Amino acid sequence: METVLEVENLAKSFKDKDVIQDISFDVRKGEIMAILGPNGAGKSTTIRNIMGIMYPDQGSISFQNHREIPRHKIGYLPEERGLYKNVKVMDILLYLAELKDYPLKKARERALQYLKKFDLEGQENSSVEELSKGMGQKVQFISSIIHEPELLILDEPFSGLDPVSQELFKQEIRNLAENGTAILLSSHQMNLVEEMCDRLFLMHQGQKIIYGQMDDVKEEYANFKCTIRSNNDLQQLEVLPQVERVERDDDTAVLYLAKDVEPVDWLKHLPDSLSIQELSIDRISLHEIFIDIATGKNLIGEEGAVRA
Repeated sequence: METVLEVENLAKSFKDKDVIQDISFDVRKGEIMAILGPNGAGKSTTIRNIMGIMYPDQGSISFQNHREIPRHKIGYLPEERGLYKNVKVMDILLYLAELKDYPLKKARERALQYLKKFDLEGQENSSVEELSKGMGQKVQFISSIIHEPELLILDEPFSGLDPVSQELFKQEIRNLAENGTAILLSSHQMNLVEEMCDRLFLMHQGQKIIYGQMDDVKEEYANFKCTIRSNNDLQQLEVLPQVERVERDDDTAVLYLAKDVEPVDWLKHLPDSLSIQELSIDRISLHEIFIDIATGKNLIGEEGAVRA
């Protein structure tokens, strides 16, 4: 798969504090790549270096093997929204398209198509300040893709959206990827990231923690857990074979299993004395992996990387 963006050995510090250190990853054509991490991990600094808002102290950023980043080929939805509030929706979309050297006639056609798609038909002459927060978010999203970018950077794109609008965004992001756009997505909504993204780069305190295919990351780092609803003695659960830790809340217990446990075989060895009203087994979620990195809950093993 063609590499669109390549980040190599990026480092940046402020006042002798290392914000990012030796960051390397790539984003490929037609994929959705997640860049994740707790607040202060260095995600925004990395994105701002890619966008040329600031410059790294060391390392390199290349677009299709060229050091010069062509701004007209990149779309960017920043976390901090910044549309001109007293400007009409169509005027601001055409203005931003013109800044990207995109044909205005085509931009107008695309703007009308997207306004209709995002349930904003008839709002082209409304000023941004007349729109609700969610409607303004849709306009900002349209502004980031109106010029058909080859690389799209989305920083918290689902913030402030209701569930229906989230679905619209998810479907459009998937459509863009299917049509060849390389997408770098940053979000704290781990369920959406897990559902949508092909690969991920998880960082903490400015350094790489996990980098690889989503499925490979889940298999490598996300051990199985078993959830049992019933009133069992905690000690009875803790001594079950291959159980590393138990968390209980009222009548529900979550058993975190050792790595390489085969769930079917493990279930066969549960004692008959165990009370079970409901039982489910699944892998630790990306959300739990994220919490583990941020808090050190020790749900996963040693840091590292899987096949990227």
